[in-house]
Amino acid sequence: MTGNSASAAPERKVGLIGFGAIGRSVAQILLSEPGYRLGIMTRTSDIGGNAGDRAEQIDSIAGLVDWQPDIVVEAASAQAFAHYVPACLTAGIDVVAASVGALQDADLMAMILPICDEKDSHLIVPAGAVGGLDHIAAAALHAETHVTYTSRKPPAAWTSEIASLGLSEAVTQGAVTLYEGDAREAARRYPKNLNAGLTIALSAGFERTRVRVVADPEVDQNTHEISIHGPLGESFMRFRNTPDPANPKTSAITAFSLAAATMRRFGALQ
Repeated sequence: MTGNSASAAPERKVGLIGFGAIGRSVAQILLSEPGYRLGIMTRTSDIGGNAGDRAEQIDSIAGLVDWQPDIVVEAASAQAFAHYVPACLTAGIDVVAASVGALQDADLMAMILPICDEKDSHLIVPAGAVGGLDHIAAAALHAETHVTYTSRKPPAAWTSEIASLGLSEAVTQGAVTLYEGDAREAARRYPKNLNAGLTIALSAGFERTRVRVVADPEVDQNTHEISIHGPLGESFMRFRNTPDPANPKTSAITAFSLAAATMRRFGALQ
């Protein structure tokens, strides 16, 4: 056996649902690493030569399952999550999901959990635009822990929402709160923007997580603030993320989080 063959990276087959701004970034990151091969499911874009010769386009969820990926990354939308993720989990394929806001639908959550138990598959919730989920989950094991998540973005990210609430003039004077309440309702109202809030709620528990959505003219980056209070102590985390150039409501780091979560599943250290 030659040294080259002994050290050759094993092929790692990753299914990718969606090839928009986030999906393209995920593909680029994974294909920059040796050994990864992608099956990209998209019906709205032609991947062409954008994903290189280690990627192929797949036009249906049945085709993606038949391709037998080791893991699937959902990088599309809450609707795509609801339509396609259960099929992957039912086939025994783990899924790293970007659109965790879809889980604000209690019926969808109630359907997915038994599938995972029965098929020994896993729905992996990446950190996305935030961090510290391990700390939050640990603190939340104490029943008296409470978590507040604040999404703070420039008014330009909320133009239509500000107008519909009649706050166009108020926001020129300072920060305005567009929503304050529970995580499920926040994700329902802002399905493309509040994945981070639901991610935190999944770690802390919905009953002890409060979400605030703020349009703030003083910030120029997507900002996430997490405040944790309880008998185990107090913590505050703040993340200032560069917006994705192709979608300012999404943080650029989101794609890197999806890629990191995927790569970690193949690693020796978990």
